[in-house]
Amino acid sequence: MTNIEKAAVIVPGSLVDLNNWKITLPMDSNGDGKIDEVGPPHISRLYEPRFFYGKNNGELVFTAPNKAITTANSTNTRSELRQMIDPSQKKTSSPKNNFVLAAHPKAQRYGSIGGRLSATLSVNHVATHATHPNKKPAFSVVVGQIHAGKDKKLLSSGFGYGNEPLKIYYKKWPGHEYGSVFWTYERNLEKNDPNRTDIAYPVWGNTWESSEDPGENGIKLDEAFGYTVNVVDNVMHLTFESENKPRVEYSIDLANNIDAHGKVDEQDNPAGYSGDWFYFKAGAYNQCSTKDQEGMWYAGCAGSGIWDEDYARGHYARASFTSITLD
Repeated sequence: MTNIEKAAVIVPGSLVDLNNWKITLPMDSNGDGKIDEVGPPHISRLYEPRFFYGKNNGELVFTAPNKAITTANSTNTRSELRQMIDPSQKKTSSPKNNFVLAAHPKAQRYGSIGGRLSATLSVNHVATHATHPNKKPAFSVVVGQIHAGKDKKLLSSGFGYGNEPLKIYYKKWPGHEYGSVFWTYERNLEKNDPNRTDIAYPVWGNTWESSEDPGENGIKLDEAFGYTVNVVDNVMHLTFESENKPRVEYSIDLANNIDAHGKVDEQDNPAGYSGDWFYFKAGAYNQCSTKDQEGMWYAGCAGSGIWDEDYARGHYARASFTSITLD
């Protein structure tokens, strides 16, 4: 083992209740050309010494290299959990495996109206080399999400694009002692709409627009913080806490186009995400894509795809969770 302590094997499922989660890992262990996914009940026995393992201090570790196999619709690697409200429903797209807002016209068909995710974690490492360091996602990792489902049946009604009303980021520029925590809301528009973008809101430190060192207003690597995402009826309530840092709260109605500052966003979908279905995600979703081309998401980060080599050179992201709780 080159990247973890030489200690007894600690299965993540012995530290955190994984009965309502499926995990996606940045690997193809059976050579079928598809990214590995493990759901209940097998996830509770899963141990992967590079990308998903427990530590004897109670931490559950998620690691995602810059370069590895990815899901079909992303160029970013992930070691990340996906909520399964009803694991007996094998299809992740099953209504019973997802939640909706109270405004959804068929809300009673789904696993729940709203939901709650809370987690405590620290980010241990983010990628340190990018061809395009000024592109917003460089040197960052997403540690929590609400993802809307891709659903072709909903496109005619202005939903089903698979956008993300919430991504929780940690970003630290190389050479800075402190990083920043912020969250983003994506306007719920079709992929080719030029107004479809992610709007960033600060928590501690800066958002992704700034290359300035946040100093003590930010969060260091290995410094613990927590978040709670509570969707009640149509409103997403966010709470962020860390020792010796101010508690930060936001609320945003996801069923309209009023932003988290209480102002109407004329460029957003007037009905927000009211016709979509959702699921929570948590772990390490590495934002430092090795893809090098035009577009804000492609920072051209370094990586060979050989894990031991990429680990030694810092071409990965890692987050360690002490708690992950669904309600």
